Amino acid sequence: MGEKGYRKTLNLPQTAFPMKARLPEREPERIRKWDENRIYERMLRSRNRGIFLLHDGPPYSNGHIHLGQALNKILKDIINKYWALQGYQTPFIPGWDNHGMPIENAVVQQDPELAHLLQDPTRLKDPEVKRKVREKCRAFAARWVEIQKQDFKRLGVLGDWEHPYLTMDQHYEAEELRIFADFIEKGFIYRGTMPLHWCPHCRTALAMAEIEYKDKESPSLWLRVPLKEDPKGVLGSLAQGLYLAVWTTTPWTLVANRAYAFHPDATYAVVEAQGTRYLLAEALLERTVQTLGWGTPRVLARFKGAELEGLIFAHPLFPEQNSPAILADFVTLEEGTGVVHIAPGHGKEDFDISKVYHLEVFSPVDEGGNFTAEAGPEFEGLFVGKEGSEKAIEVLKRHGHFLHVETLIHSYPHCWRCKNPLIFRATTQWFLSVDHNNLRERALQEIRKVRWVPRDSINRIEASVRERPDWVLSRQRAWGVNIPAFTCTQCGASILDPQVVRHVADIFEQEGADAWFSRSEKELLPPGFRCPHCGSEDLKKDMDILDVWFDSGISSIVVLEERGLPWPSDVYLEGPDQHRGWFNAALMVAMAHRNQAPYRVVITHG
Repeated sequence: MGEKGYRKTLNLPQTAFPMKARLPEREPERIRKWDENRIYERMLRSRNRGIFLLHDGPPYSNGHIHLGQALNKILKDIINKYWALQGYQTPFIPGWDNHGMPIENAVVQQDPELAHLLQDPTRLKDPEVKRKVREKCRAFAARWVEIQKQDFKRLGVLGDWEHPYLTMDQHYEAEELRIFADFIEKGFIYRGTMPLHWCPHCRTALAMAEIEYKDKESPSLWLRVPLKEDPKGVLGSLAQGLYLAVWTTTPWTLVANRAYAFHPDATYAVVEAQGTRYLLAEALLERTVQTLGWGTPRVLARFKGAELEGLIFAHPLFPEQNSPAILADFVTLEEGTGVVHIAPGHGKEDFDISKVYHLEVFSPVDEGGNFTAEAGPEFEGLFVGKEGSEKAIEVLKRHGHFLHVETLIHSYPHCWRCKNPLIFRATTQWFLSVDHNNLRERALQEIRKVRWVPRDSINRIEASVRERPDWVLSRQRAWGVNIPAFTCTQCGASILDPQVVRHVADIFEQEGADAWFSRSEKELLPPGFRCPHCGSEDLKKDMDILDVWFDSGISSIVVLEERGLPWPSDVYLEGPDQHRGWFNAALMVAMAHRNQAPYRVVITHG
């Protein structure tokens, strides 16, 4: 028929729509029209069935948005528009998390003026350096707020983009301290020393939500230590020339050894192998024999772990020191020798059992993960990872206490920000007690009143609340809201007084948290305030900042109240990692402050 003939057979509609979509041009044009015509405000005014409130979880203002953040905001927008179509007002206040290590690390790494600090991180303790870092962090965070804001608007998300909430706003920082003062008054906050996950790279303690687990290659080390005393005569003649077989995957922690733990109900055997007597768990004898090539050992005697309590063995690295045998239910018979080397300064369970047996909490490791002079001249200055472990093995060989080492690949905690392996390090921090005033149990009961979508996500939040340790609130960084704590130069007492905190909050309201650096101690303290312990007026301000999860955890309390919106929020919607993060932090803060969950429905998206 030819080209013209076919055309006559088509019955096409007449339309003013252009043939080409030209989305790159038209989409910004459409969003501009929405802004000019105030579509969001008009939508709010035209609804009268009540308020539906979805509270926005704040992303970090530290880079371009990624697909996960795009999905998150689009899902929130879909929910808000659905409820708007049902006739409800859907005020949506977008927010940003502006403090914390992701922003501080990016600033220090990218800024030529500050990059040299990475070579000498101790300079970050200098208040003037911290002030400069904070100034650049504030500018960096503000810049990315504007960039991300435009990115989110390009997705067609409706909200009050002209008035977002920022955790670095002066009013927000002040309200954060007022809530913190309330927690101090209620007895939730305490100063404590215990082993915590510590990032040597970021040089700060980490909370549970800041840890991720990845496979790591570690040394799997067998060693032996000689028996020095049998005070109760349990072993009789078998005590002569007896060695304890010990296994560990962290040889560097042997420096801080203070005891050896046995399970009270396990059976331990004295065996003779290759002319030497060893003590170890009978259930692990066969595996140990195969690993160490002991041939066919002879079992000389058996004892319950409970009988061995009080034996005195040599320290693995410093033979002149003693390490006693203690009992602990956490000792397992799954691998190793059934004997756990105890370093109270480098393990939570080790620390807990040290309080029962009054063991020294020894942690000779600095903020950068290097051994201090307390570790001895051979170890001083060595990094606790590979360097420290290699030196420990070298010393064991010199003393004749080395048995065997091989490589083990296992799941190990890493910093979720810098992705480096963590260590356990005993430090003194500010904590929020999750069991004070029955907080944990009240939170678990409240969880059951909330609707969780999908339904089985309730298991995640319940497990994370049930298992969480006390919340470590202090961070050894520059960029954040400073904890208004002081140290008395006369008696050394740490002072965290709600009256002082509220006084500092009023200053922050006017000047922002940078006032902690620009003002002197006298200006930060209420008139006439003295050390409550010794009466001295000579107080020095501390430099720790509050955990950013506390920053964001209080967001609904601060934001919804100041905007005159109902509390709690109808919906929280975030990814699955927030059961240990924002969902969890917001719940604990709200329960401590208002005895109610900050959300009615929690949706977890993929």
